[in-house]
Formats: sequence, C-alpha cells, structure tokens
Amino acid sequence: MQDHFKKIIAAIGEDPLREGLKDTPARAATAFEFLTRGYQQSVAEVVNGALFESDNDEMIIVKDIELYSLCEHHLLPFIGKCHVAYIPQRKILGLSKIARIVDVFARRLQVQEKLTKQIAEAILEVTEGMGVGVIIEAKHLCMMMRGVEKQNSVMTTSVMLGTFRHDRRTRAEFLSLTQR
Repeated sequence: MQDHFKKIIAAIGEDPLREGLKDTPARAATAFEFLTRGYQQSVAEVVNGALFESDNDEMIIVKDIELYSLCEHHLLPFIGKCHVAYIPQRKILGLSKIARIVDVFARRLQVQEKLTKQIAEAILEVTEGMGVGVIIEAKHLCMMMRGVEKQNSVMTTSVMLGTFRHDRRTRAEFLSLTQR
C-alpha cells in the first residue's frame, strides 16, 4: 500500500522524497488500514458473547454513537452519529457492543444507506429481538470539499425492522426519543 501512496503523491505532481513527504506513504498506509479495519472484524468477534438473559421487553436506545466512515465513491470521510434502538426478547446486548457493531460496518468503504441497513440487520440477528431501528445523520466530505461544496447539509437515513417497521407507535416512540 505504501508504494501506491508514493505513486499517488508523485502523480499529483509532488516529490514523494521531499522532507515533509518522505514518511507520508507509510503513515498514509497505516491510517488507511485503521480507517478500514472493519474488514478484519466480524460481528461475532466484537459481541464476544456479551448477551445477557433478561425479562426486559421495553425499548432500549443508544443515541449519538459517533461514526466515521469512508465514502466508497470518493474515499473521502463522512462523519456523523448513529441512533440505535431495539426491543429485546429474553436477552439484552452489552451496551458497548452496540457501538462496536456500528464501527465494524462504518470502518469499511460505504454508502450511508447500506451502512444503516447493515447495522440494523446485524443487531436484529445478534439480539433476536422483536425489532430494531437505526438512524444515521452524517456530513459527507465528498459533498462538502468537492462537487457542490455544501457545508451544512446533513444526510439522514433510517432502517426499521420488525416491530419498528410494523407498529406505528413503536416507530413514533423511537423517533420522538431521538429528536432534539
């Protein structure tokens, strides 16, 4: 990967051997590996058995989970927050595991629409809950730094599964609890 970054630097007209850029290919490769580490992770690994028996059957919400991803079209970051809710059925998921599941999929080349769906489906599968709702609000640098250069636009996506899709009251409760 370092060789490729060196070629990219040269292709834009820079000298990859000048003082400030000598170590950039190695640093860029390390950074890119970190930013895409989701490819080396699985949901099962990050959950690591952190499911606990529970008689709770009320909505559980984790709001404002920070997320950082890379747009698969331009390799530029999109940054935002994710709200996740689920209704358990005999087992609850360890709190930090929800954020870790978000990261597994966010740390891959993505489009926000697919990311939202992947998170929802994974949490539903892991928890075997009655339903899952996921909302992502993000700013895309591919839209802010290039193209239309719109600095204040925010993309919002949602996926509702199970009870969240079929019961208007459940969906409304989730939406009202995640609004400012």
